[in-house]
Order: sequence, then structure tokens, then C-alpha cells
Amino acid sequence: MTNEDLRQIEARGITVQNVEKQIDNFKKGFPWLEIVAPATPEKGIKIPSQAEIDEDIAYCDSAQTEGRCKFVPASGAASRMFKDLYAGLDKAKAGESVEGTPAGTFVSNIGKFAFYDTSLFEGADARTVLSRTLSDEGLGYGAKPKGVLKFHKYADGEIRTAIAEHLVEAQEYMRNADGTADVVVTISPEHRNLFEEALREVQSEYEKRYGVRYKVTFTYQDKATDTIAVDMENRPFRNADGSLLFRPAGHGALIHNLNSLNAELVSIKNIDNVACERLLPVTARFKKILMGEALKLRDRIFGYIYALDQIASSQILNPGPSMLQAYEALQEDVYATDEVQQLCNEIETFLFEELCIEMPLAKNCRDRADQLRKKLNRPIRVCGMVRNEGEPGGGPFIIREKDGSTSLQILEGAQIDKSDKKACAALASATHFNPVDLVCCLKDSNGEKFNLMEFVDENTGFISTKSSQGRELKALELPGLWNGAMSRWNTLFVEVPLETFNPVKSVNDLLRPAHQA
Repeated sequence: MTNEDLRQIEARGITVQNVEKQIDNFKKGFPWLEIVAPATPEKGIKIPSQAEIDEDIAYCDSAQTEGRCKFVPASGAASRMFKDLYAGLDKAKAGESVEGTPAGTFVSNIGKFAFYDTSLFEGADARTVLSRTLSDEGLGYGAKPKGVLKFHKYADGEIRTAIAEHLVEAQEYMRNADGTADVVVTISPEHRNLFEEALREVQSEYEKRYGVRYKVTFTYQDKATDTIAVDMENRPFRNADGSLLFRPAGHGALIHNLNSLNAELVSIKNIDNVACERLLPVTARFKKILMGEALKLRDRIFGYIYALDQIASSQILNPGPSMLQAYEALQEDVYATDEVQQLCNEIETFLFEELCIEMPLAKNCRDRADQLRKKLNRPIRVCGMVRNEGEPGGGPFIIREKDGSTSLQILEGAQIDKSDKKACAALASATHFNPVDLVCCLKDSNGEKFNLMEFVDENTGFISTKSSQGRELKALELPGLWNGAMSRWNTLFVEVPLETFNPVKSVNDLLRPAHQA
């Protein structure tokens, strides 16, 4: 690399070593994960009984937490949401009909969208409708973020953006004891004014209507998490001016934003996954179920850690060199007792039956207890899983770790080796997928924040083919936020109904019943 390259890298807050590692990843690729089996209701996905549901909700409402927060990934423009409209506009400009295409569906139903404006669309032909939706001559939606788009129109005439619906959700199930609702939204810096304007339009009104005080924080994806692009020969891709091309590294970069939160209990839900308020009772009910499961899991794990620590604290502290051999013998004797082994047996059974964690063989009794404590002392995530009906999303699997243990993981299709018959069979027999509906516990048994960066699997990134300036390139995404970035968390999968999952990936999704008041 040239001196100018080094200055460019330094200015972005990235180390040369990190860039070299990224280029090495392009050359070597990422190893496939060994899939043991899909996670299913038979093994790996919990379906709570009615008694457990009642207990979860009560636990969620009463459990002590050091702050609750709703985390909403909302970076980037909504251009992909309007991909079909851009294709339709190209056809219309060429004099072709859009009838029978997604763009044609959009035009014929324009009056059903919350952003319908008679002054823009009444009596307009297909080309004009599409152009005025996308371009700055009209709504300019092709370049705006999803969070500020008008999603829902209510019978009383109220119109809500996606971010407004997230505020309504937050007050329903994420209130803190002091009556506040913390909402952290990840955005792009260039969109901040749009989000602030959307917030000003509703915040005060909603605080009066729902009796809540919102604490809304906007956070940016750190430029230092961008990754270098390479050409098809794995050489650094250069722009026309000779500079290096860096690209956003995907939602996995948001683990840094999540790591900066001080709340103990965090709910994660994408900006486009909201529905009309009539569905809020079922949404809030199952969100509380996930939170109750997370908090019960937290407290059970903390109890086991406390029990193990009590054993350790009962022994000689800080032995001198002459006492070391006797100390180690004492440790082994203590850990070999029936009482301690029964505790270890109970923990191993809990890990296997509840979290699908199969422990590797330990060297001795003390090593067994140490391994168990390390496995317990991790951030917790409880992930909602819905029945697979063809919607996009990562799937739940049981995988084999390098140390021989097993764990629950969310895998994308790109992480599965299609030449591996066993992996393909597991993929084909999967019953559920993850709608990005997560609840996380981010503090340890001492109330200290985990450093989430210590639990990322750096070997689970993605490599994709893109283009820039008419030339092909390879792009690198960091381990996904709910994939490799949370790989070493303690994970529980819980089934939730499809009614709780209402994403807007394409603009025509807003025509679905969940988005029509």
C-alpha cells in the first residue's frame, strides 16, 4: 500500500493490520459451520405452555433490571423497498405497460397507501405516480430511510411513520420503573434531520396520550467498522482517483452500538417490522414472554454462578509457591466431592436440555467446574422464532463448535455449505426462521456490563459480489448482529406467532392486512 493508502486508512480509524486481515479473509474465505441438526420444537425451540406464558409475563413485569431499552436498527435508505417501482418506472419511460407487475399493483392501489396525496397522485398515469413517489418532485421516498416513511393511516385520519409506531410499541412493553421508555435508533448521519423532524411531530403528543416520557437516542454505525473492497483478484479496489474503496460492513457492525448501551435488558426489532396498533396487544404479549424467558434464564444462570463461586471462595486464597502443589490437590478434592459433582451434573443437564449446549470432555473435576462457569458467564439472548412460511430470514440450527461443544445459532443461507448433503438435509428439514425479534441481557452476575466484542466469532462473515463505477468487486460483511456477532452468547429459541412478524421489505407489503387500519 502507498503512503496515501495508509493515511486514508488511519483517517477512518482503522488499523492496517485489520485491513490486511480483511484482505486475507477475501483470499481464504470463511469456514463452513458444522451443522448438527436444525432447531425444531422437538429439540431447540421452546413452545411455552399456558402456565409458562402466564409466569413469563408476570416475571417480566416484576423482575428487577438495571434499565430497559428498545434497540432499533434503522440505518440506510429505503431504496431496496422500492426496487420494483424503479423497474416499473424504467418500463413506463420506455412506453411499456406496467400492468401485471409489482409496480402495476402499486399504481392500481395507490389510494390505499398512508402516503397517498391527492395533489400528487389523483388522475396521474402510471409513470407519473411512480416518478412522484420516488423522486424529489414528489415524495422523494426512493432516497429516504424507512423510519420516516408514512406506513399506516388510521380511521380517524392519523398517519404514522415507522418510527412513530416503534414509539407506540415501546411505551406498551419497554417502560422503566420511572415511567420512561428508552429507544435507541441506529441511523445514517445524513438522515438525522429527517428522523428528528419525524420525532418532533409525534413525541409530545404520544407522551400525553400514553402517559410516558421518551428518551430517544440516535446512534451511527461507526465508519471504523467499514471494510475494504477488493477486485476479483483480491487486490484492494481503487476508485477512479486511486483511493481505496471502503463499504459499510452490514448490520454486524452494530454490535459496537449495542456494546455502548448501559441498559441490562434490551429488545431488538428492525425498523420495518411494525404493524397497526390493533395488533399491539399480541405483539406486546409475546414480547413480554420473550423478556420473561430471558429474565428467568438470567436468574437461573446467576444462581448457578453463585453456587460455583461459593465453592471457589471456600478454598485457600493466594497460595505461595511452596503451597501450590498442596493447594491444587485441595482444589481437586473439593471439586471431586459428591455435592459439587451433583451441582455440575445439574448445570450440564440444564445447559443441554434448555440451551442445547453439549459440553466437551473435561480434564478433571476442577476443569469441569471452570468450563461450566465460563459457559454460563455470557450475555443472554432469547430469540423469537416463527413457523417457516417462505418469508426471508435466518434459520435456527444446532451447530458444533471448535472445542467440541454444541450451541444454538441463527444461520443465513450463505453460511451453509450447499455441497454438504448433511447441511442441506438440515436446511430442508428446518421448521422455523428468525424474524429479528430478540431480547438480550447484557450484564453479568455482578451487575457489570459484558464486553460484547469478546463474544463475536470473527470467522462467520460474508463475502458478496457487488459493483462500483461499472466494475465488479467483492464486498465483506462483518459477522451478522444476530449471527456471528452473538455467536458465543447463551441462546434460547422461543416460538412466537406469525402475527408478530410484519416486515415491509417491499412497498407493496404495506397492502397486507397488518398495515391496513
